[in-house]
Amino acid sequence: MLKSKDLPFSKNEYDRRISKCRSKMLAAGIETLLVSDPSNMAWLTGYDGWSFYVHQGVILSLSDDPIWWGRAQDANGALRTVWMEDGCVIAYGEAFVQSTTCHPMQDLARKLSDLDLLRGRLGVEMDNYYFSGKALDSLRQSLPGIELVDTTGMVNWCRTVKSSEELGFMRNAARITEKIIGNIVERVEPGIPKNKLVAQIYADAIDGVDDLWGDYPAIVPLLPSGADASAPHLTWNGKEFATGEATFFEISGCYRRYHSPMSRTVFLGKPPAHLINAEQALITGLEAGLEAAKAGNRASDIAKALKNELRKAGIDRQGRVGYPTGLSYPPDWGERTISLREDDDSILEPGMTFHFMPGLWMSDWGLEITETIAIRETGPAECLASVPRKLFIKD
Repeated sequence: MLKSKDLPFSKNEYDRRISKCRSKMLAAGIETLLVSDPSNMAWLTGYDGWSFYVHQGVILSLSDDPIWWGRAQDANGALRTVWMEDGCVIAYGEAFVQSTTCHPMQDLARKLSDLDLLRGRLGVEMDNYYFSGKALDSLRQSLPGIELVDTTGMVNWCRTVKSSEELGFMRNAARITEKIIGNIVERVEPGIPKNKLVAQIYADAIDGVDDLWGDYPAIVPLLPSGADASAPHLTWNGKEFATGEATFFEISGCYRRYHSPMSRTVFLGKPPAHLINAEQALITGLEAGLEAAKAGNRASDIAKALKNELRKAGIDRQGRVGYPTGLSYPPDWGERTISLREDDDSILEPGMTFHFMPGLWMSDWGLEITETIAIRETGPAECLASVPRKLFIKD
């Protein structure tokens, strides 16, 4: 017999989420929604497993409980983690896994028909990391009379405003983030191989803080040094940290799949004047952006406030400077909806959370000082983690 479930949230919280999604479905004329993004699957049902490398999904209709559908090998994982009754877990057999003669979407089409869920239009998240072109082709061929509608982002947009329960999880993740960053600053020294420090970062992340256990983050630690720090997404190798180089560390604590990302930069030795000047401009810009991050303002207001300060220092920062974050699975802890950039006029609402991420990546150096923020009912945004906002210098 399966053990009792350890659900992260109350049934009322899941009911709230499903109600929001159904309102979106009704507005879009969608009768049935196939959700294949594992973050959205978890948000709706509680499902939590490392099975997103095979085809799986949650089927949401305008009535009845959601249905988890996936590989038979993963069905017990669903039974143990979703809030629904056991009858809402259905699966396909091993013959469909990485087959060249059949596809899991053929099984899904048959099950949708058996469940009488092929009335009206079927919404599909066509553009995410986990739903392939082959899957779409197979589903279309298996459902020739059904209109498939692209509902990419529909559930993601329902997730933008966090509940008090979700904000609590993100604050828990922030406590772990604080621990990781603090220990990085204490431990990093010239001569230490990068992989050795990353091993300690992972230990801190998983060990957690007090009774807050750490989950695996959706992105691995990023820590390029020197000229490599001109590239934002390099990871690590066995090279030693060296005097005369800045290294930025982009990491996140994770608690029950919720993240609070942060970046801080450490310089070993005496930093050059251009880096000190950039630090001051970036901090001033961050503080201006935080002041603009108020309910009723727009996402663009944050970006404009920051970039205005950077321009005063002669820094022309292009691109977005942040994105929503919260519940996520690899390969990304962003939610892929709002962007903090000058042309995004999305209205900021209390409970929205962002990684305010204005990294500077120049031709031969980089600097990152970032915050995960929550929009408050009144006043400037809350920074979820408390770490000095500065360039850390270790002579």
